[in-house]
Amino acid sequence: MRAGSSALPLAILALTVAGIGLVAATDGYSHFIIALVALTTLAGTGLNVLLGLTGLISFGHAGFYAIGAYASAILTLSGVSFWLALPAAGLLSGVLGGVLAIPAMRVKGPYLAMVTIAFGFIVEHGLIEGGALTGGQNGLVIATGPTLFGFPFLERELAILSVLGAGLALYGFHRLARSRLGLAMRAVRDADVAAASLGFDPVRVKTLAFMISAALTGLAGAVLPPLMLFIAPSSFPFTQSILFVLSVVVGGAGTVLGPLFGALVTVLLPETLSGLAEYRLLFFGLATLVVLWLVPAGIVGSLARLLPRRLTGTASGTGGDVASYLAQPQPEALAVEGIGISFGGIKAAQDVSVTAAPGAVTSIIGPNGAGKTTVLNMVSGFYRPGAGAIRLAGRDLAGLSAHRIARAGIARTYQTTRLFGSLSVIDNVTLAIAPGRLFRAGAGSDVDAATALLAFVGYTGGLHRPAAELPHVDRRLVEIARALAGRPRVLLLDEPAAGLTRADTDRLGSLLRRIAECGIVVVLVEHDMPLVMGISDHILVMDAGRPIALGDAATVRADPAVLRAYLGGADTPARPRPSPWTGPADAVLSALDLTAGYGAAPVLDRLSLDVRPGETVALLGANGAGKSTAMRALSGLLRPVDGSVILENRSVAGLPAHAIARLGLALVPEGRQVFPELSVVENLRLGAHGRKTAIDPSEVEALLDRFPRLRDRATSRAGLLSGGEQQMLAIARGMMAHPRILLLDEPSLGLAPSMINALYAVVAELRDQGVTILIVDQMAALALTVADRGYVLEQGRVVATGSAAELSADEGLAAAYLGAA
Repeated sequence: MRAGSSALPLAILALTVAGIGLVAATDGYSHFIIALVALTTLAGTGLNVLLGLTGLISFGHAGFYAIGAYASAILTLSGVSFWLALPAAGLLSGVLGGVLAIPAMRVKGPYLAMVTIAFGFIVEHGLIEGGALTGGQNGLVIATGPTLFGFPFLERELAILSVLGAGLALYGFHRLARSRLGLAMRAVRDADVAAASLGFDPVRVKTLAFMISAALTGLAGAVLPPLMLFIAPSSFPFTQSILFVLSVVVGGAGTVLGPLFGALVTVLLPETLSGLAEYRLLFFGLATLVVLWLVPAGIVGSLARLLPRRLTGTASGTGGDVASYLAQPQPEALAVEGIGISFGGIKAAQDVSVTAAPGAVTSIIGPNGAGKTTVLNMVSGFYRPGAGAIRLAGRDLAGLSAHRIARAGIARTYQTTRLFGSLSVIDNVTLAIAPGRLFRAGAGSDVDAATALLAFVGYTGGLHRPAAELPHVDRRLVEIARALAGRPRVLLLDEPAAGLTRADTDRLGSLLRRIAECGIVVVLVEHDMPLVMGISDHILVMDAGRPIALGDAATVRADPAVLRAYLGGADTPARPRPSPWTGPADAVLSALDLTAGYGAAPVLDRLSLDVRPGETVALLGANGAGKSTAMRALSGLLRPVDGSVILENRSVAGLPAHAIARLGLALVPEGRQVFPELSVVENLRLGAHGRKTAIDPSEVEALLDRFPRLRDRATSRAGLLSGGEQQMLAIARGMMAHPRILLLDEPSLGLAPSMINALYAVVAELRDQGVTILIVDQMAALALTVADRGYVLEQGRVVATGSAAELSADEGLAAAYLGAA
């Protein structure tokens, strides 16, 4: 939350009074300009609801402007009072906005813009063909203005009315943005899938935004006829829609005062340049480009970033009263009965049955591609099962939409956290209370409940901190608190331990047991076997979309089918180097006193390391120690604050990432980040983009031979691969660059043990072939198996270094930094 946001109503009042004072102090044409600025502010505020809160863009708002103007003119010319025509015009525009939203919500991005553009043209040509009703091309003449209690409203009075309307609209946007409906709009913009899992229907929320936006724009248009005394289709060209968008973007989309400052620029600047005749639009365009270049967040948005933020308030306390808040009066089991689904010819899951009891933890495990997350997606409504039933409290939920299933009492978290990044921590959690409710009283008690929930899950950070700025562990905790806020009957967790240290994972296990003890059904999908075996009451094991075992931890652990399918054997194929590494002493890559971070406090504090040709070096440390930050700084994705990065005797600390990549550094980033719409082979060929030599077809064939699973899917879209297959593709794509050094950032994150074994076997092969590797991985013992040397980080500093054998034998370091048992 920005400092001073509580003073915004006073600022709006002051600006409104100033606008009225300016009307009183001027005369003539100035009144028309002031009214035009105010009406553009009113229409811009409407568009700000759409663009600033829900992230939807419309290039057809001149159509709503015209509808409001013509509705007002036609009604007043028919003898209806202007004061009745004004709300009627706004209502008509709002209804038509809702009608437009029906087809518009079926498309996204440029297609949505095209729909709104088409709407604007339809309205314009509809007015031309409207005959006597609209006056056709000649338009309508309004002979007299409105009166109020016998007092005529001339240009001065209409300017005052416009200023009052703009002030009320700005204040209304301020209240809307802080309301539950406004938070829901921002949530749909940030992560519509997560919003649906909280019970909100994204289509309904976006339709409401369209209606509010259109109504405000229609109200602005309704004042035009008595102000201009003449309207015609030519009064509402396509360029008017562009000016509305510019007023929001230039002022600052999503900010309360942005439309006002944007209107001042888009209305007054062309008037100021009117002496330049036909060149004024050219200069106006250039001036607008300069403003957007200097302040990309808009005038108000950029100024707001300079203000201090209120980050006070933490989730203090024990959250002890949460148990009664979460307690289920009538606990019910979740019964999954023979569900299945196919994508094309691939059976992602089939004949899956399990009963998850309340007060117990039921885990679903299996190798990558086994169908675990697919089952969760069917249970939570994001996939529609092709067969079977999903029963909760005597009701079959199979096939219902995600938001309806959320309202039935099923909440979930995600493999990659999906918090609403623009909302604060406390707003993320309070929004989840009363799933799907867009209007709710008692915000104070909601804040108290959300604060207690955050304390219950172990979050100790700031309540008003934007969720996008949270570290990984806190994001996991806040997402669990958000899922619990709606008092669910069932909690689905998709790999909540991914990326956590052993200590954090142990605390997570204790938390899940406490949640289950409240009578909630807990269903866990997880690859962390110590966590699964330590807390699970029942375990379902899947392989290739089918269940292969069901029972308690001891039963599953001893099942030969589970060992073959999930664990891939007791030992890893990765082996240490047959003989100690010996090579050139001059480093390929060096970091010297490297300091880097994302804010005031640096994450890396004078980091120094070096990697020599043909060597494999492991960079280790607990979660949050700065490992991935180091990889980003070395590869140019994060500009260092201080220090040097030397690649092949050349300083590269100030170079952009693509330039560093062309010099021979290839980063395989955390989270794979393959190009999902391209095929496997197309991804591989893109890996060679930065090198100077042409691609030999045998290179692609050699990589497909090295990764047989990729050969089987060579023509498939990369987005359809499992996590492990995507990791293989990311490494193969990095190798296509013929790198001098390969950086592997968390290659095992979120993968099953068998897939991890296969990946590390490949890493060992690359090492033996002389590839220079710097590797970061939470699985420290496995990383040290293939590494020659290692560095251990703590709070951004190197606290230990040595050979892989030395670090592996150091029990103290293993316990403190490597997550070893």
